[in-house]
Amino acid sequence: MTPTYDKDNIFAKILRGEAPCVKVYEDGVALAFMDVMPRADGHTLVIPKVPARTLFDISPDDLAGLMPAVQKVGRAVRAGMKAEGLTLMQFNETAGGQQVFHLHFHLLPRWTGVALRPPGGPFQNAEALKPQAEKIIAALAGA
Repeated sequence: MTPTYDKDNIFAKILRGEAPCVKVYEDGVALAFMDVMPRADGHTLVIPKVPARTLFDISPDDLAGLMPAVQKVGRAVRAGMKAEGLTLMQFNETAGGQQVFHLHFHLLPRWTGVALRPPGGPFQNAEALKPQAEKIIAALAGA
């Protein structure tokens, strides 16, 4: 039996405006914001606006509608952070590494010779994340 979607998870609260985030992008189907425990400078999350716990809970049509935002924000993360590459991560269920049970995609800018920081790393406040967000937002504006 698949666990039910928890409407009080932190990403659902962010979507409702009940919890803060450092937003970089929003459209009708997606919201993108900075990860507060970044594994790389510029680590950004893209989430669907529909309530979906995992990749397996979202309808194919909603997933197809979300992926252009993942690609668009990914391009902006890479360009804005002047990264050499980008790692896309998506985890499902606790055994798969998922910690917040609302479907989300991690966009991690990458540079040769720079390792990712460990998961669950130190919390970054909004002021620390805003300069990186501004670079990504500027890249989105130029897209």
